[in-house]
Amino acid sequence: MRFSELNLKLPNWVEPFLDGFDTDLSTTEQRMKLVIELSRENFKKNTGGPFAAAVFDLDSGNLLHCGVNLVESVGCSIAHAEVVALSLAQQALGTYDLSQNNRRCQLLTSTEPCAMCLGAICWSGVSSVVCAARDEDARRIGFDEGDKPTDWIATLTKRGIAVERDILRESAADVLKSYADSGGIIYNPKSLND
Repeated sequence: MRFSELNLKLPNWVEPFLDGFDTDLSTTEQRMKLVIELSRENFKKNTGGPFAAAVFDLDSGNLLHCGVNLVESVGCSIAHAEVVALSLAQQALGTYDLSQNNRRCQLLTSTEPCAMCLGAICWSGVSSVVCAARDEDARRIGFDEGDKPTDWIATLTKRGIAVERDILRESAADVLKSYADSGGIIYNPKSLND
């Protein structure tokens, strides 16, 4: 039996996209615009679902890494945008804990985290999470977001992770709707509520 490695590599279009993105990234809203545009480009370029995330160093304001949904392109159910962004940021910094050396990192995500990504966030070392679209926006087009605690925000807050919601929600929800309207694959559409 041959084993291969999981290669979480961003699509080739991401780096030129980031180089050409000329918006100042000093505010939360401007950073979220970047994330939402990454989510839009990801499905338009047929490299994954309509989700994106980015990790920023809060003290320097620098983008540490970004991620887009790679579930389809790498054939891996855990390759959600948040997991990709967190993993690549951790690899870039050489640590599994983004809070190492008192670093404060923020994860911005185009849609609130699903059950799996919620777990990944808990152990990532980020100090805050900012979300655009809501869980119900993703469910509305058919995605199964899994079973999360009803008050998942309190779960993160209890761990010292601040949460901010609804930053450019309408724009992010429009990307989700555009994806569904274009015939994009809604993977894992079953839910326990069916």
